[in-house]
Amino acid sequence: MSMPIVTAMVLAAGLGTRMRPYTDNMPKPLVPVLKKPLIDYTLDRFAEAGVKRAIVNTHYLAEQLQKHLEKRTAPQILVSDERGELLETGGALIKARDQLGDEPFFCANTDAIMIDTTMDACEVLTGFWQDHEMDALLLLCPKQQTSGYTGKGDFLCTADGVLSWPDAGAKNETAYIFTGVQIIHPRLFADEPLRPVSTKRFWDKAMAEGRLYGVLYDGRWMHVGDPAGLAAAEKYLSST
Repeated sequence: MSMPIVTAMVLAAGLGTRMRPYTDNMPKPLVPVLKKPLIDYTLDRFAEAGVKRAIVNTHYLAEQLQKHLEKRTAPQILVSDERGELLETGGALIKARDQLGDEPFFCANTDAIMIDTTMDACEVLTGFWQDHEMDALLLLCPKQQTSGYTGKGDFLCTADGVLSWPDAGAKNETAYIFTGVQIIHPRLFADEPLRPVSTKRFWDKAMAEGRLYGVLYDGRWMHVGDPAGLAAAEKYLSST
């Protein structure tokens, strides 16, 4: 990676229905994990990685989230207001296109906490990123290094990092979990019209062109998407 990544997109507009009752009167990014709001785990990581500005999309109980974000000094926060319509993960990127600029950027959601071991998660991504051959690079994790996750994995990954979807009927294949953190180049959605759409559409496009890659993270990934995941994360953090 020849240039540092200084911009990030933080996806924070979801309704948080699986986190009820915590989200009955609070947006999920503000749910505290050991008294620290989820979104601050994400923003602090980006600040430590040298990110100068973060675009945060808002929808549910947006005023609460914006008030919290006003207290932060690093990174600089720009709000992408989606109170008029939920745009899903891909639509959020399209709406924020002008704020994101023309260079590759980090993108993350707020329902996970990561504990690094040998290398920071952002360093893992930037160290593997090759702008001339990638449009998206996803941070992946083996299931045995996780908590709060009950699925079978999201992607197959070759030794070179090329990603593909698992075959539902195949056996003995190792599917890695997507941590929610990635690098995306805005050229991947430059021509997309504004509408609700999943980032999966962009991944499918990059995959078809051989430009969707993944890199493995060797730290611990804790999914905090529901009360059980929250409890597991707090238990682990309290013991370290």
